[in-house]
Amino acid sequence: MATDPLQLACPRCNALNRVPAARIGDGPVCGRCRARLFAGEPFALDGTGFDAHAQRSDLPLLVDFWAPWCAPCLSMAPAYAQAAVLLEPRVRLAKVDTQAEPALGTRFDIRSIPTLALFLHGRELARQSGAMPLHGIMQWAGQHLPPG
Repeated sequence: MATDPLQLACPRCNALNRVPAARIGDGPVCGRCRARLFAGEPFALDGTGFDAHAQRSDLPLLVDFWAPWCAPCLSMAPAYAQAAVLLEPRVRLAKVDTQAEPALGTRFDIRSIPTLALFLHGRELARQSGAMPLHGIMQWAGQHLPPG
């Protein structure tokens, strides 16, 4: 399985890329737009690209549903950014601005923010509402990530 190529969506253009599993730590770039597939930071995700990342990509996707007016969301943002550095390339980290993308908030029945949701192959694996420090994010993600 470790030699099987992984399908990864580009955080910039949402194009699907095939990357050998053994090479995801080597700084792969998108075949379409040449952006780095892993930048060590959460990327903004909108309704247009959500399914490419949550359903068609082979890596787990951790999404922070937030809004710019939410103080707890803003206070958690630096810890979430640090988690991206620590979790990539095993996990993709994205942020969905529920004010700019209300349809995604409705689709996933987001009732409070910030809410973290972990997806893999279109299935929601876990959800947690409320701001968390870095160690809380890491512990929660570790408990819910599939083995591997």
